[in-house]
Order: sequence, then C-alpha cells, then structure tokens
Amino acid sequence: MKKKAAEKAGKQEVPHAMSIALGQLVLPMMIASEAIKKGLLAFVQQLGLLAFTSMLEAEAEQIAGPKGKHAKDRTHHHWGTASTPLPFGGRQVVVERPRVRRKGKGGGEVELPSVAMARETDPMAAHVAEQVVAGVSTRGYGRALEPVDESIETRGESKSQVSRVLIESTSDKLAEFLGRKLDELELAAMFIDGIEIAKHAVIIAMGVVNDGTKVPLGLWCGSTENHVVATELLQNLVERGLRVDRPILFVIDGGRGIRKALNDVFGTRAVVQRCQVHKIRNVLDHLPDERRRYVRRQMREAYKSKSAKTAKGLLGQLIAWLEANGEDSAAASLREGLDETLTVLRLGLPTTLGRTFSTTNAIENMNGTLRRVLRNVKRWRGEDMIKRWVALGVAEAQRGFRRVKGHGQMNLLLAALRPKTGLVEERKAA
Repeated sequence: MKKKAAEKAGKQEVPHAMSIALGQLVLPMMIASEAIKKGLLAFVQQLGLLAFTSMLEAEAEQIAGPKGKHAKDRTHHHWGTASTPLPFGGRQVVVERPRVRRKGKGGGEVELPSVAMARETDPMAAHVAEQVVAGVSTRGYGRALEPVDESIETRGESKSQVSRVLIESTSDKLAEFLGRKLDELELAAMFIDGIEIAKHAVIIAMGVVNDGTKVPLGLWCGSTENHVVATELLQNLVERGLRVDRPILFVIDGGRGIRKALNDVFGTRAVVQRCQVHKIRNVLDHLPDERRRYVRRQMREAYKSKSAKTAKGLLGQLIAWLEANGEDSAAASLREGLDETLTVLRLGLPTTLGRTFSTTNAIENMNGTLRRVLRNVKRWRGEDMIKRWVALGVAEAQRGFRRVKGHGQMNLLLAALRPKTGLVEERKAA
C-alpha cells in the first residue's frame, strides 16, 4: 500500500514540476512578444510619419521649387514650418509641416494637397462613433485606441475633445437623417413605433420599399406619444417628398394618437395593420393569471387563420366567452380595433409576408439596437441630445438591416394595395 501511495505521489509531482517549468518558459516569451509588438508598432508609426512628412516636403518643393536655389519665374516661396495636428489612428498627431506662401503683396499661405486630404478624410469622428456604439465612454476613449509611441506628440484624446467630436458626428448624422429627400422612394409599407427616452417620447418611422428593403425615414420627439407628435412626424415625411398618392400599409402598435394622425395626414390611403402581439398583450393585461394562457392560445390560433372571416369568427367567440365569464374589460380591449388586426389576412398575403407585416417586430428590433446604444448615456441634456443619439443608434441599426422576410413576394402586397382592391374600396365606402 505504501509503495502504491508513493508511486501515486510521484506521478502527481511530475505534472506539477512540468507546469512550473512551463510557466517559467512561457512568461518570458510573452513578455518578449509584447516588447517586440510594441517596438514593431513604434517603428511602423515612426516610419509612416516620416514618409508622410517627406511627402509634404516634396509637395512644398513642387509648389515653391527647391530650397536655396534661385528661380526667376518663382510664384511661391518657402515659409518655414509649423506644428500641425493631423488625424492618425482615431487621434491627432503633431507633424512639422512645411509652409508655402504666394509671392506678392496679396499673397497668402497655400495649403498642401496632402494636408487638405488628411483633414477632409479625418477618421476621428468615425472612430469616436464606433467606440461609443461599442460601449466605450468618452473618458475611456484614449485607452481604447491602438497605443502610440511615446516620442510622438498626440492630441484629441481628452474627454472634452472626444465629446465635441461626438456632438459634431451625431449632429451630422441627425441632419442627414432628417434632411434626406424621400421623393424617389417607392414605398410599400411603413412601420411606426415609439420609444421612451429620458421621459420623452420619440416616434420613429421605418419604411419598406417595393423590393423589401428597410429604410429609416424619420423621427420626432415630444413629451408624450400623442396625436400632435405623430402628426408632426408624418407631415415632416410628406414635406420631404414622401409620395401620398397611393395606398401604403402602415403597421402600428395600436396607439390611438398614431392612428388618428394617419387618418388626418393620409386619409383612406392609410391601410392600417395593428400589431397582433400588442393586441394580445393588451387583452392579457385585463385578465387574471389563470385565464391568460387559454386566451393567448385562442388569439394566436385565430390570427393563424387562412382568412379574415374565419379569424374574426373565432375572435368573436372568444369575446362572447370573456363576457360570459365576467371579463368585460378584456372583451372590450379585444373588440377595440379588432378589424385592423386582421388587415394582412384581408389582403390575402402569403404566410411569411403576412407574418412580417402583422406585427411591429421589424421596427422593434431596431429599437433594441437603439436601447443598447443609448444605455451609454448617463445624463441627458434636452431633446436635441436625444435626437442626436437616436440618429446615431439608427445608423448603427441600419448597418445590420436585411430585406424583410418574404421579400420575394412583395409584388403580391403591391397588387393588394392598388386602388381597385376590395379592401380600399371597402374603406372608401365606409
């Protein structure tokens, strides 16, 4: 027994000794690797800056001629150097830039082409936006960048500078988002939904064009998600060129303010589908826990029907059951706007396409990205800041946009929305 215990102990000592030896070997290798990486990075950075300054000197010589040599027809002359911050890896590095001036009484300094190009293609704003979207705070921005050799003077990494760049970047995105013309869009459908930010209601519109591509259209900010705010958003879309001479399928969460605004701005051209998921939630909110499972199942089965007539019959039976069991508020909630939860069934859309336009899931997925981006803000400072950050979040969400599910059958939706369809004629008659 003692012999076996000794052998077992010996077997355990070998791996332990090997791990110590391995650690003693790997740790210096890791340190050396990091040192080599830093040295190589510093070398590449210095080499790149040296090449850039050499290019600037060559440009200055091309404009003003060689230094120290007389030229009879010279139109420019060298004027020393200046320390100039230029974009580099998401920050600014200070470069000794040669200066060139025009000769004569009215002469002024000439900007070198490479300096102008570097300033026009300044990637710092893009770097800042990318880092903030990824969750980096303005205070931690500098640490998130690739390190720069200590011998290189840098600027633009302070919290205040990063904040200024972010404000400029988000302001540009907001202006682009709210100012884009919409007259060339062939819009088939529009999703409208609201999101609450810092006790403000932000209503966002996302369109779907004829080929199924999703396009953010606009936003409007107010104190509540009411009729006035929704109307201002829709009127803004029209002012920017959105065509209103044809029926459009509007998918909404069921809010009365948005519904009234659609009627005021688009009239009978607004073919409205109320979100079935929101309707189920609204009804369940009026019920005790023991009845929610049954009602949820019945509503889902009704919405899976092949026709609006069948679905309406099943939902009518459910309303009668609710009233018979004393659930009058749930029955009233289900009855309110019931026909508009069945619009996609009346349009006769294929299953996949009908499922896409029966809920507001498409725009709520975008709102999920918005919430992820907006959680980086710790203190809000008014509507302008809210709108700027929403524009940044929308731009981030748009990068992952895909065409709606069932986009290959969008022609069926377009055909169903033509003015001669029974649905539109039925709405006009009503």
